[in-house]
Amino acid sequence: MEFSFIEVIRRILAESGFAAFASQPRNLVMLIIACVLLYMGIGKKFEPLLLVPIAFGILMANFPLTGILDDGGLFKYFYFGVEHAIYPSIIFLGIGAMTDFGPLIARPSSLLLGAAAQFGIFTAFLLALALGFPAAVAAAIGVIGGADGPTAILTASKLAPNFLPAIAIAAYSYMALIPMIQPPLMRLLTTPKEREIKMEQLRTVSKTEKIMFPIAVAIFVILLIPDTAPLIGMLMLGNLFRECGVTDRLSDTAQNALCNIVTIFLGLSVGCKAIADTFLTWDTIKIILLGLLAFMLSTCGGLLLGKVMCKLTGGKINPLIGSAGVSAVPMAARVAQMEGQKANPSNFLLMHAMGPNVAGVIGSAVAAGFMIKVFGMG
Repeated sequence: MEFSFIEVIRRILAESGFAAFASQPRNLVMLIIACVLLYMGIGKKFEPLLLVPIAFGILMANFPLTGILDDGGLFKYFYFGVEHAIYPSIIFLGIGAMTDFGPLIARPSSLLLGAAAQFGIFTAFLLALALGFPAAVAAAIGVIGGADGPTAILTASKLAPNFLPAIAIAAYSYMALIPMIQPPLMRLLTTPKEREIKMEQLRTVSKTEKIMFPIAVAIFVILLIPDTAPLIGMLMLGNLFRECGVTDRLSDTAQNALCNIVTIFLGLSVGCKAIADTFLTWDTIKIILLGLLAFMLSTCGGLLLGKVMCKLTGGKINPLIGSAGVSAVPMAARVAQMEGQKANPSNFLLMHAMGPNVAGVIGSAVAAGFMIKVFGMG
């Protein structure tokens, strides 16, 4: 059977994605959103390691006629790692291997600041309920306030899979915007005199303490809330690799190669769920606004408890370190350091802020496990 060249071109164009946009104009909007996110990640350097693959996943998922999301499609298999909590857990393995828990061990009261900085999670949960979201979805939205991307993704995959892209994009966007969001709140809620406070050097933490800490935390927290096992278990295993002194190669792999590989799959998997029908809704706008409010309230919770601890200790605690309890290691601790130095150039708060910062990682994982336990299906 003969085909003319013109007929072949006509059929190619008629069956192309360009032609499909005529019946699926909302997909074109998603491509524009993906390009904006790519600009944010590449041009503005907002969490580029996650935002770039998420944005490209959105781009790929919204090309018409590819079948990439269908049964047997590439992204269908990629998403398996999100659906079964594989990718977020491996990311936590890497975070644990990168993190020094010494400041938290040296000052256990930092746990209180990390706990106070989860205030936004539960407040946003109540507000989401008031706006008509189902309880499970409201719980997943609230976890954005922990400023912990993998935790937000895992919780959303369990409780609100249809809202996973909006929750993930909100979580990582606000993590990237910490240097813009937190400083005004820090200046609003603390006095110049409080921000000038210099803190005493932390005590030296022994190697034995650093080895025992991840083991003890894993035992206690997982027995208390079993649903925290994927995140807390992998976080503490990664830290044990770092501290035990006999698994340097495993620690290096967890921090670098493994974490980087999984980050690619995680970003693409999250992005591929952002399809027009479920993403372009008023609920997405509500989630993004609630996430911002949750993050701000969590920052305020840490700062306010920091002020209380400052009073109780006779001015020995700089309240700024409470803002680092929102997780987002180590960016939140660096912001506390920068604000402290603006008030007092001789101020060095970084290591003091790392205590609440790593406590926030544990706190957000515990809060997520609690939400999954209460509102999960099984």
